[in-house]
Amino acid sequence: MDEAFGQRVARVGSLADPVRRALYRFVAEQPGAVSRDQAASGVDVPRHTAKFHLERLVAEGLLVAEFRRLTGRTGPGAGRPAKLYRRSRRELSVSVPSRRYDLAGQVLADAVERTLSGAPMAEALAAAAEDAAEQVALRQQPGCSLGDALSVLGYEPRADTDGLALANCPFDRLAADHRGLVCGVNHGFVAALARRLDPGAAVETVAPGPGCCVRTAESRSASRR
Repeated sequence: MDEAFGQRVARVGSLADPVRRALYRFVAEQPGAVSRDQAASGVDVPRHTAKFHLERLVAEGLLVAEFRRLTGRTGPGAGRPAKLYRRSRRELSVSVPSRRYDLAGQVLADAVERTLSGAPMAEALAAAAEDAAEQVALRQQPGCSLGDALSVLGYEPRADTDGLALANCPFDRLAADHRGLVCGVNHGFVAALARRLDPGAAVETVAPGPGCCVRTAESRSASRR
């Protein structure tokens, strides 16, 4: 299990506690940031209990904290700023096996915008997949291998004698209904990512079956997983 997946599971697990889940829901439903007293009153728990769980939610990245004087006054005698909480903009989802429909949606939406500007569909899809791979590559740590990046994306790469077999399709449901479109975009995306992280790697199409529709033949410089 990769670290990013483990972190997402931990965040979901933090909402298993009924008090913490109620506090998160209360804060998320408010139009603005709320104080500990407001949160405690909103879910009918003691203030110290609310404080503990709110801080845990901040630590998990599900809430963010800010400080502000609730009276609106400034200067001497205005009192200390109160600690307030609001929902984080972080999006949280966990699926087993890993799915990345957000990535597919990004590529397809980008391609549609390109076609509205006059680009042919095939050209638009290829350019959108190229741009998505560029963004993924830029987010990787220095020295990250192609296998590392594919693992984070949920492809479940498995090293064999020839390179990497990809045991999972992150776009499985979409591919089942639109195989030609999704597999073509996927091939373009993985190939573009390979050009950036392992220029010597080849990306090959494989017969439909369990796992991904492509595999990679890595260069000798690429690290195996």
